[in-house]
Amino acid sequence: MKTLFALIAAAALFGGVQLFHDGNGESVAEEVTPSNTYRLVANGAEGACAVSRGAEISDGLSLLTVAPTCRRLMPGIEQAKFWREQNDGTVAFSVNGIDPIVTFAVADGDGYESYAPAAPLLSLAGEHRTGD
Repeated sequence: MKTLFALIAAAALFGGVQLFHDGNGESVAEEVTPSNTYRLVANGAEGACAVSRGAEISDGLSLLTVAPTCRRLMPGIEQAKFWREQNDGTVAFSVNGIDPIVTFAVADGDGYESYAPAAPLLSLAGEHRTGD
C-alpha cells in the first residue's frame, strides 16, 4: 500500500511540475510576454519617449498613443493616432491611418528602425514584461 501511495504522489508531483513548465522544460512564470508598449529613441540616446499600440481596428491598422514628449524627437510625431503594419513587416505611424509621418522597418534583434523620413533616425523597441 505504501508503494502505491508513493507512486501516486510521485505521479502527481511530476504532473504538477509539467503543468508549471508547460510540458516543455521552460517555466511558464519565466516566459516573456510581448507588450504593446514601446520605447522610441532618437539617434541612439539623444532622447526617448513612450509609444503604445492600442486595439486593432482593422487588418493591420491599430490605434496608437504617442507621448507628448515624443515631439522632442521628431516634431509632429505626437499627433500620430494610428499604427499600420504591412505584410512585409514595416510599420507606419499616421494621423489618418493612411499617410505616414514615419515608417519603420524590422531591425536586427527585437524592434524597428525608421527609414522614412531619413532624419532623424528613430528606433522603436518593445518593452517586455515577465509572466503574468
